[in-house]
Amino acid sequence: MRILFVEDEENIRDVVKLNLEMEDYEVVATGNGREALKFFREQHFDLIILDVMLPEINGFQICEQIRLTNMEVPVIFLTAKDGTTDRIAGLKKGADDYLTKPFHLEELLLRVNNLIRRTSKGTENAMEIYEFGKNKVNFRTFEAEGNGGTFLLTKKEAMLLKLLIDRKNEVVSRNQILQSVWGYDVYPSTRTIDNFILSFRKYFEEDQRNPVFFHSVRGVGYKFTG
Repeated sequence: MRILFVEDEENIRDVVKLNLEMEDYEVVATGNGREALKFFREQHFDLIILDVMLPEINGFQICEQIRLTNMEVPVIFLTAKDGTTDRIAGLKKGADDYLTKPFHLEELLLRVNNLIRRTSKGTENAMEIYEFGKNKVNFRTFEAEGNGGTFLLTKKEAMLLKLLIDRKNEVVSRNQILQSVWGYDVYPSTRTIDNFILSFRKYFEEDQRNPVFFHSVRGVGYKFTG
């Protein structure tokens, strides 16, 4: 079993990594959020442990990006941010567990073992299929049913659609969309997002000029209601 451990405090990173390896886990450790996302995209992991306060890209942002493409891998937040609002925010981003610092190493190892065992038994916590109106989207296969019958979404379309659905009834800014869907290295034109929204209306709205699900908020971003 492989674990991605993201922690910018070197002492904690070294101690936790050593103890996880003593439990026979293979551990990839980093203290940088951008590097963590690179590892996640390029390698397979069975569990991810995230600090929240990281340089460049914080743990909440990392978790949100992970959940756009992978709802199965367990995520544990390991952080000094111990407020109720922080815990709620972490769970809303898709984390499976939230452990605050200072922590007992044995407790962390137990939580890791429990999550991996639960996942290996096939426990499903993912939003795999979503229905709204007369429409249906399968985020595992990218198959969708809408105005044009059954069709396939591109990966970017599925990621953007899932982001909007995850933030249902909230306005999502163009900047948030660019960071979450396109990443932090290359930003396309904001016009690209406009074109994606137009495509969603074509796919899923009965009246594209009077959308029910996909709304533009002038000067801010977009909102999904459904």
